[in-house]
Amino acid sequence: MNKQGNRSVLLGAAFLMATSAIGPGFLTQTTVFTSQLAASFGFVILMSIILDIGAQMNIWRIIAVSGKRAQDIANMVLPGLGYFLAFLIVIGGLAFNIGNVGGAGLGMNVMFGMTPEMGALISGIIAIAIFIIKEAGKAMDRFTQVAGFVMIGLTVYVAVTSQPPIGEAVVRTFVPEQINMMAIVTLVGGTVGGYITFAGGHRLLDAGIKGKEALPQVTKGAVSAIGIASIMRIVLFLAALGIVAQGLTLDPANPPASVFQLAAGNIGYKIFGIVMWAAAITSVVGAAYTSVSFIRTFSPSLEKYHRGIIIGFIALSTLVFTLIGKPVKILVLVGALNGLILPISLGVILIAAYKTKIVGDYKHPLWLTIFGAIIVVTMAIMGGMTMFTELPKLFA
Repeated sequence: MNKQGNRSVLLGAAFLMATSAIGPGFLTQTTVFTSQLAASFGFVILMSIILDIGAQMNIWRIIAVSGKRAQDIANMVLPGLGYFLAFLIVIGGLAFNIGNVGGAGLGMNVMFGMTPEMGALISGIIAIAIFIIKEAGKAMDRFTQVAGFVMIGLTVYVAVTSQPPIGEAVVRTFVPEQINMMAIVTLVGGTVGGYITFAGGHRLLDAGIKGKEALPQVTKGAVSAIGIASIMRIVLFLAALGIVAQGLTLDPANPPASVFQLAAGNIGYKIFGIVMWAAAITSVVGAAYTSVSFIRTFSPSLEKYHRGIIIGFIALSTLVFTLIGKPVKILVLVGALNGLILPISLGVILIAAYKTKIVGDYKHPLWLTIFGAIIVVTMAIMGGMTMFTELPKLFA
């Protein structure tokens, strides 16, 4: 692949991962935490960016060096572990995709006044169309890039309109008035948890970018992906902070929509519709592509028909939302499971980094291993706490 093609794939992988992270949950979490923590939420964003980069660099580098997908690496570390990881990812991806399809329906509802169900149906068809195209990989890359730029551009406009206290935001990013550990863990889980961090790593493998010689590019791509997601997070934080600082109250039923509406009136509300749709539809594409990438190496038939399986995955998510709506209990349960996927998957990757049968003569930097180990322990404790608090609520 020529240098230009390589750059295009790296940018595509970065945007696929970033836009997979920027979904309906991302928009809601950011605005809710801003209303709770005000300018101190900047510190939460800073901490989560550092942890995100540590997790993503470890995972992308070992996937590239080994030339294998995460489930195959896990099976080499401990036979059967890859199947367990794939099961968690696919179940989580399917449940979240039902939520993502719902978010796309809501975006359509705001933009055109149609019912969320009809909006979801149309959005599902658009997502499926991307994988019907012969050059599906390139179509996916281009779609996520355009949608990503549109989301960030429109949110910048709303942030400027809301006139946030930028000086205070900068100060509180480094000297917070309050620190919320749960918010940090939620942001890390929402950015690199579950299937999300593997979206770009697996996309690079599909495009043939692997081996030790590709490491500088892979590292750059991993950091760029977190950078893109973080720009969106920061801009949305500033937009919400401007509203909160004015003493205005966000609508608890739809916090991100009220930020856009209070900042820019009816135009702002329509902009929210576009941003919500773009965030949701790119997450639908990313979740389907990555979830299926976790099972396609298990048999030649799955590999051969993986595009058809991706289409079926999107169709099933769309059908469930259209007929049943969002199954709240399933989403909560899988959300709690998602918090446990990162420590399992990152832990496996860190063990794999020291197995020559997986990485050959590659020497993994010690600082990255330590960084990764801290993230595994932190996320395992917090993920476990979430499981124990959420599960009793479900079965109460």
